[in-house]
Amino acid sequence: MTEDERESVGVAVELERIRGALEAGFARVDGALALLVQRSDQTDKQLDDHEARLDALERARWPLASIAALTTIGGLLVAVWQLAAR
Repeated sequence: MTEDERESVGVAVELERIRGALEAGFARVDGALALLVQRSDQTDKQLDDHEARLDALERARWPLASIAALTTIGGLLVAVWQLAAR
């Protein structure tokens, strides 16, 4: 084997090592990206759940003000009726 052949074999071995290192790096990056996508999906689901719960609370809250106003008006009418009866 000549020195040129040994050098080309050495270059091929180094290129194979670099290729392996790149594949391992890409696999790690792919794994990290998959984890980030999963966390993002979970966050989106939580956000949708919180929005749905908030909408339900807002829908359930509006009658309270109306009931309070009607009760106040009713109390006022009863007071006026009692004053007028005297």
